Amino acid sequence: MKVRPDQEDLVAPVVKSLAEAYVYRDHAWPRLIYDGDRPVGFLMAYFDVAWNPEIEPDDRRHGLWRLNIAADAQGKGYGTFAVEAVCQEARARGGDRLYVSFEPRAGGPEPFYLKLGFRPTGEYVGGQTIAVLDL
Repeated sequence: MKVRPDQEDLVAPVVKSLAEAYVYRDHAWPRLIYDGDRPVGFLMAYFDVAWNPEIEPDDRRHGLWRLNIAADAQGKGYGTFAVEAVCQEARARGGDRLYVSFEPRAGGPEPFYLKLGFRPTGEYVGGQTIAVLDL
């Protein structure tokens, strides 16, 4: 499943995400997104992860780790569906917030996440903006 060429530097390929899901199996929640029998996207979330255990061991977070929507399936609501599915799972696990990080650049996913109600926290990780959505 390929994203648009101008997005390839924004998100890891699905194969890398699946390898990470195997390594972090206690927290990773990988899911394919289908339209009928056609895969149109991939998401991976994490739940109840200590964000910075040495400094704030009680700061445990739920978040959207990866979101890939196939180039020809973008703009059709699959990304919104994916985020809503992660929100539903986070709520079911007792979460009241969902986090995401993204590359802050032109053509990046920031407008998409802001439209869904995420707001920047002022935190950054690896140069990426961290945003949160109150559930």
